[in-house]
Amino acid sequence: MKFRMISVNHLAGCVAAGVFSLCVAGSTLAQRAPAGPPAGAGPPPNNNPNLDDRQRQVDETRLRSAEMDVGAEGANQKRLQAAIVNMKEDFRRIQVVRNDIARNLVARKPLDYNLIAVQTAEINKRANRLNVYMLARAPEDKEQNNPSELKSEEMIDALVKLCKLIDGFTENPALKNAATVEAKEIEKAKEDKAKADRDLLAIMKLSESIQRKSDSLKAPK
Repeated sequence: MKFRMISVNHLAGCVAAGVFSLCVAGSTLAQRAPAGPPAGAGPPPNNNPNLDDRQRQVDETRLRSAEMDVGAEGANQKRLQAAIVNMKEDFRRIQVVRNDIARNLVARKPLDYNLIAVQTAEINKRANRLNVYMLARAPEDKEQNNPSELKSEEMIDALVKLCKLIDGFTENPALKNAATVEAKEIEKAKEDKAKADRDLLAIMKLSESIQRKSDSLKAPK
């Protein structure tokens, strides 16, 4: 879908042009109208002021409708721009938090469950918000829909898996080359999008699972 930006000045120009066109059309019709009978001959003219009022109301309604359409289009453009900004920030923050988790794992630091709970909560929130725009779909999997609760000894493996899922998702060609796909690459693009969907849904589920387990293991304040 394409969106067009129409400035207030452009709107004013359109309205002015519309009014000018109506005036020119009226003048042209008057010049082309056949000559009537000589003054004083024939029946008196039917001058109905209601006809002029009705035409003026029609013209004003059309102009108001044009202004409303432009206003709605401008609002759509603003919503689109806001969505793009949010998606870019969510995409960036998921990678930043992933790097923080990976850095602590590589350094073999003791697991800080308070920190992990905060990190995975942010990943989950941002992944869910990305999915509002991506509308990720994947085949139903009963085991995935009802995953078993993580054990404390599985936390490191789960964090490593989460980092790898984020790597696969953020490096997916479907997200990088969506605007430059050629016709011969359509099938490959569909496969990439399906994988991106699976990865995003897996990130959402695993981050939620890790967060819940971390909350249960957090040191009391």
